[in-house]
Amino acid sequence: MQLSGYEDLRSRLLSRAISCEEVIRLYLDRIDQHHADNIYITVFHQQALDRAKALDRKLVEGGNPGKLFGMPIAIKDNIAIKGAGLTCASKILENYESVYDATAVLRLEEADAVFLGKTNMDEFAMGSSNENSAFGNVPNPFDKTRVPGGSSGGSAAAVANGLAMVALGSDTGGSVRQPAGFCNIVGLKPTYGRISRYGLVAFASSFDQIGVLAMNCDDAALVLEVMAGKDEHDATSSLHAVPDYRAGMAAVSVEGLRIGVPSEFFHESLNPDVARLVKGKLHELRDRGAELVDITLPESDYAIAAYYILVTAEASSNLARFDGARYGYRSGSAEDLAAMYVNSRTEAFGREVKRRIMLGTYVLSAGYYDTYYKKAQQVRRVFQDRYREALEKVDVIAGPTSPFPPFGIGDKTGDPLEMYLADVFTVPASIVGMPAVSVPVGFDSLNLPVGLHLICNFFEEGKLLGIARHMQAS
Repeated sequence: MQLSGYEDLRSRLLSRAISCEEVIRLYLDRIDQHHADNIYITVFHQQALDRAKALDRKLVEGGNPGKLFGMPIAIKDNIAIKGAGLTCASKILENYESVYDATAVLRLEEADAVFLGKTNMDEFAMGSSNENSAFGNVPNPFDKTRVPGGSSGGSAAAVANGLAMVALGSDTGGSVRQPAGFCNIVGLKPTYGRISRYGLVAFASSFDQIGVLAMNCDDAALVLEVMAGKDEHDATSSLHAVPDYRAGMAAVSVEGLRIGVPSEFFHESLNPDVARLVKGKLHELRDRGAELVDITLPESDYAIAAYYILVTAEASSNLARFDGARYGYRSGSAEDLAAMYVNSRTEAFGREVKRRIMLGTYVLSAGYYDTYYKKAQQVRRVFQDRYREALEKVDVIAGPTSPFPPFGIGDKTGDPLEMYLADVFTVPASIVGMPAVSVPVGFDSLNLPVGLHLICNFFEEGKLLGIARHMQAS
């Protein structure tokens, strides 16, 4: 069954040309065929079919179909679904089941979406390649010797392989956008606070945001519209009104659009194919009436350093709750309480999680707090000021999603600093909390996907997706 997107599926469902049950069986069959790719940690075979049958009955009985009626959706395994596993791809939560639903999940369910399962990821969303999962690697859909990106690599691979129409991910520093770029799909990180974080397992609370991965911008906009809005369970969720994002997209014209192009995003070390494809797409829009505006963001070199100081500090605090005492894995080799804490965390956390906990604890320790953490917070404020100033002059800031195409499995695991640089272009939007999206722009000389990254001002998701749609269509 070939579909152009959700509107195509919806029209077929509502006309009864096809049933929800048939659609979900098709997706579940595809998931089973890709079992060896390790994309899903948990598949909701029976639950998804039961849900599909219930929706079919609702339609027959004259019920009002929700905005996402019958949409097959995958959920990253750090987002809570009541009664389902919530592993965060970690041994420490290997057998844990959630006791409540995330707000985003509840809103999708109320809109008649169907959940297919929980997708693989880097452990506790810490990674850029999906190689840090306790459940094994996920291969890139275009070359199985390469990574799909991370930490939402399972969600990106699910959409790219046709194993879900849309998937939820989480984005702390690029974990939706970078894998979207690596898998040739659309990856949206909304404004911080646009979607409730209630039910999203915390990595770095002042950065974490649920995001959307989809084949096209229209589907991403529709899912965002359903999830967005204030939530009494999350004090950081915004009161800002939720607009009709698809109407906002339709209002965007290429003619007269001012696209800011920072010189810092096109350093000589940028992969030549990435530079060629991104610049080529920008030139296409210029030829259609857009204006390319040279801008400068001189503090860009400090982005990775500031980001990793701040997020590791928050991670060291957030992950303290996983101690073997209340839930999750507990070591059987401990002789006393202190040993239980130490052994449980030592045995169950992966290498990257341990590394970030130790870094975060260090930068928060006495004598180093002012030198590292406080200074990084000051840099964060400078970034916010610079990006606000830039977006007063242009409509959107554009650049590559990643400095290189998908890299080989194992190529960067021995060099954490090199791995961290995979997020060098996505981190700034996370530091400032602005909405950002990765949109496909073509394939390099090895037939590997390349993404273009866009940043708009706060709560301009409709405009952002409208610009991205023009890029995807050209």
